[in-house]
Amino acid sequence: MSMLHRLEDELHNPLPLHFEPLPPSRDVLCTFPTVGTILRVILDVDCVIYILQLLKVDQWMKFFHVFCKMHDGLWYGVFTSSSMIRDMPNDDILIFERQSNCDQRSLGELDRMPYWSCPWPSKITEVKRIDVPFSTLMDVLTCKKETNNFRCVVRFVAVIPWRVEDFRAPCGAYRVRFTLEDPTARIHAYAHAENGEEFFNCSSTDALKRKVIKLLGVPVSRDGEAIMGGARNPPWVQCYLKSNPIKQRHWIFETKLLG
Repeated sequence: MSMLHRLEDELHNPLPLHFEPLPPSRDVLCTFPTVGTILRVILDVDCVIYILQLLKVDQWMKFFHVFCKMHDGLWYGVFTSSSMIRDMPNDDILIFERQSNCDQRSLGELDRMPYWSCPWPSKITEVKRIDVPFSTLMDVLTCKKETNNFRCVVRFVAVIPWRVEDFRAPCGAYRVRFTLEDPTARIHAYAHAENGEEFFNCSSTDALKRKVIKLLGVPVSRDGEAIMGGARNPPWVQCYLKSNPIKQRHWIFETKLLG
């Protein structure tokens, strides 16, 4: 899926991490499945009272004619006056099939990879520990340990600062914030200091530019020059993350950007 968001706009107009105006609480996130995409549905003003009367807690519902739209790369549904909703019995065969598929994906290691990354993620990154099973970003966000490590398949969709020349702080250490996404969530993750040195794995500014252009899916001309402002299609790549889900802080480590 292509990104229309311009890299240079990230500082003053950052990509949202979630569709809602405020981030969902951790308690709410922990009720979500950790594989697959949660489609947020908003209600047309004329339908609010009608829908609220029909919705029931812990009841399966079937929606018809819901209009799907995209906001900054995040899909959401709109329930309009032409949409319909219907109760479903809990023993319906469709419900059984959906729950079975979800359970299978939750148990299988490779099934936690995004379908878009099949048959395997791009090899422009390399992780040290390939023995660690794959996790989703929702696994990262809902982990109950104070700190933990995760091997994920993600897309790097935004970066601050956006110019490679500004990746290092005045002290000389890397200080870069990336926006990562998979089908379950978006997060900010940092390439900082020695972990940044390992990740960027580069001594030349020009070589690093070429690597970052590939990582962020920036289109290039026949001469190999970046076409800034064009639609981007970041590749799916492996990334190892160290995370503190309680504080919502995440760092890239034990990962190399090969280009």
